[in-house]
Amino acid sequence: MGLSGDYATAGFAQRLGWGRSPAVLLVDPVTAYTDPASPLYLTTADAALAAMSTLLTTARAAGLPVIYTGVRYADATCAEAPLFAAKVPVLAVFAEASPWGAFPADIAPAATDHVVLKHYASAFAGTSLAAWLTAAGIDTLAIGGFSTSGCVRASAVDALQNGFRPMVVRQACADRHPSPHEANLFDLDAKYADVVDLDAAVQALTT
Repeated sequence: MGLSGDYATAGFAQRLGWGRSPAVLLVDPVTAYTDPASPLYLTTADAALAAMSTLLTTARAAGLPVIYTGVRYADATCAEAPLFAAKVPVLAVFAEASPWGAFPADIAPAATDHVVLKHYASAFAGTSLAAWLTAAGIDTLAIGGFSTSGCVRASAVDALQNGFRPMVVRQACADRHPSPHEANLFDLDAKYADVVDLDAAVQALTT
């Protein structure tokens, strides 16, 4: 029995399905991952950005909420998240004055979009996102962003734990290497989220 078969036999990978009130959540689609000069640059970023752009266009045309997250620290010491910064010193690229914390112009938030600035991997850790989603009546999040094994995964897990249906859009996520990307999509789909293709997400957001 293969890996996926073993998971299915054990009862993993059940479907959550889309709720009645979705929104799009883009996790850290910032220049740090798209600029070749950045130490966090992802060679796979462009394809994911194109899929994120499709999600944005679809959501805005349907009048659905769009949420962005970014990472921001007061300075390069990252004192707001000392243990995280000790583990990952490159987080200093998200200091207040750094250009790498900005959103690229071609995927920048609109005035009507909701922007959450965070200190940790999850969009929910230490932020008011859960309260904002609840107040807005949102029950489902179509999720894309950077990176699959880090902030996307943490945000999807916390979405589930806060009572929102996480729909992770495969083509709208990217990571440093195919192995962690695929492994984390597999694990998310088994335990914490529905991993869906872009076409399926567009159809669900449209209807």
